[in-house]
Amino acid sequence: MTTVRRIGVTAGAIVAVVVAAVALLVGRGGADRPDRVSAEVGTPAVVRDDSHRLNAPPDAAVTFVEFLDFECEGCRAAYPVVEQLRADYGDRVEFVLRYFPLPGHVNAERAARAVEAAARQGRLEAMYRTMYEAQAQWGERRTPADDVFRGFAAELGLDLDAFDAAYADPATAARIQVDLDDGRALGVQGTPTFFVNGERITPRVVDDLRTAIENELR
Repeated sequence: MTTVRRIGVTAGAIVAVVVAAVALLVGRGGADRPDRVSAEVGTPAVVRDDSHRLNAPPDAAVTFVEFLDFECEGCRAAYPVVEQLRADYGDRVEFVLRYFPLPGHVNAERAARAVEAAARQGRLEAMYRTMYEAQAQWGERRTPADDVFRGFAAELGLDLDAFDAAYADPATAARIQVDLDDGRALGVQGTPTFFVNGERITPRVVDDLRTAIENELR
C-alpha cells in the first residue's frame, strides 16, 4: 500500500490514496450485502446499541459505520474524507466507529484499547483524532507503542491511573473483540470498510460515500 506522509502531500494525492486503499481493501469482500442494522445478542450486527457514536443527531435518518484500524494508512487517508462527511451531514447522519485492528499491525489493537480507555473518560473523539493525526509517530513499527499512547492520554489531560486500568482491563479487549467478531461475520476483511444504513459500500471513487448517504436521505 502506498505510504501516506503527513508533510507535503497534496489534496489530490490524498484522494488518490483513499480511492486506491478503499477500492483494494473494501473490494475484497465481494458483493456480499449484510442485513440491516441489528443489535440482537448473538447476531452479527453492523451497529449495536453500545457502539461508539461520533455524533448523535436526533432522529437521524442515516447511520454511517466505519470498521477501522488506527494503524492502517488507508484509514488515515480516509480520515479527512470522513471528517468532511461529518461536517456536511452531521445534523442528519449518525457516524459510528467500530474497531477492526488487523493482525499484521503490532500496535493496532493497542491503539484501539487506548481509544476505548479514553472513551471511558468521555474523550473518545479526542483520542480518535490524535491517533490519526500522530499516526506517523507510532504506526508501522515492530515495537509496542504503549508508552506513546499513555503520552497521548497525558496530553489530553486524562486521569492516567484510570487510563492505565482501562487500557489493561480484559473488558476493554473484550469490547474490541465484539467489533472484530461482528466485522468478520459481516464479511469485513480489510480496512476501512463502510456501511450506510446496514448496506456495505464498496466505493470506487471518494464521492461514492457521499452518494450512498444522499441516496438514503432522499
